[in-house]
Amino acid sequence: MTYTSPILSVHGAVEASGPDAGVAAHYGDPIKEQRRLERSTDGSPAAVDLSHRGVVSVTGDDRASWLTTLSSQVISGLPVGTSSELTLLSAQGRIEFQPHVIVGAEAIWLIVESGQQEALATFLDSMRFMLRVEVNDVTANYAVVGSTRSLAGRAGVPDDVAEWQDPWPAIGPGGTSYSAVEAHPGEEWEYWETLVPRTLLGELTVEWCGSWALEALRIAAWRPRYATEVDEKSIPHELDLMRTAVHLSKGCYKGQETIARVHNLGHPPRRLVFLDVDGSEHTLPEVGAEVFAPGGKRPAGRITSVALHHEAGPIALAVIKRGVDPEESLIIRDSTSHVEAGAETEGSVTVEYAAAQTVVVSPDAGQAVGRRNRGDFLK
Repeated sequence: MTYTSPILSVHGAVEASGPDAGVAAHYGDPIKEQRRLERSTDGSPAAVDLSHRGVVSVTGDDRASWLTTLSSQVISGLPVGTSSELTLLSAQGRIEFQPHVIVGAEAIWLIVESGQQEALATFLDSMRFMLRVEVNDVTANYAVVGSTRSLAGRAGVPDDVAEWQDPWPAIGPGGTSYSAVEAHPGEEWEYWETLVPRTLLGELTVEWCGSWALEALRIAAWRPRYATEVDEKSIPHELDLMRTAVHLSKGCYKGQETIARVHNLGHPPRRLVFLDVDGSEHTLPEVGAEVFAPGGKRPAGRITSVALHHEAGPIALAVIKRGVDPEESLIIRDSTSHVEAGAETEGSVTVEYAAAQTVVVSPDAGQAVGRRNRGDFLK
């Protein structure tokens, strides 16, 4: 069923496409909204409508230990109010779900991408066995609102709401960095997702900003997102999710063999990179556009996220083959369909963009066994 947010009735709202369909891409001025979101204050909070996202609740006495057993993360023992992130993997270690986790007093809340809530709830329900847990899809009751500061008790949001504060890019307990830089740009990234009763969504007195504004700030922080950076082959190592979503010392779970093997003995086959894109074309490449090394005849990867940043200009994230020289500039080739004026047949045009890469996941990441400082790729 197609979702349409009530906030799309706000003056100037333009609906997003792709994974954010159903909410606003912008409200008339994406760059202004980006600055507004970045500089949000307690007295004048800015927010992004993410009410298309899914929400699943897990209750019962065994909820924390049960989620720990199933996932790549340790949830047991976390204090009420803690925000975390986990992955649920296939037997081959591929990412199937990447929920944002809120530890509440009576429930653990899982926030997922639009349309994932039913599949997640079904999977979790199938794994309950005789344990004291209950799984419910509560998306119809709660709307997700994104912001760069806490909204609890402000702008019509109740004091006691559940809020997820993104742990990125901190290295959590049992986690490790696959990054190649000392000063991570995500250190300035502050981001919350608030669960607001849907009955209150239209009454919030926030300054609404579109999903494009949030995406630009996320890309600048090198923050991977399930709906964009993850595909059917993705493993956590490739996206630097080992820092926030994986605990390397926890017990057995589905997919753990791949996590351990790649981390200890191998290298991830692909790696996330940040791209500064040449803006001389005055356009942006499309998500999915192929990325090539200079002189390469075969694509080295693809664009996963792209945005026009209010300071940095055109920027993107891409997942490319590990073996691509990290010192090389890259070429983005974007082939788009078009119809010539007066013609009956459709053709295509290829636009090339030069792009300078900044390494997010080091080509040397992995093979932790025998390293003097496990997970430290700077020395």
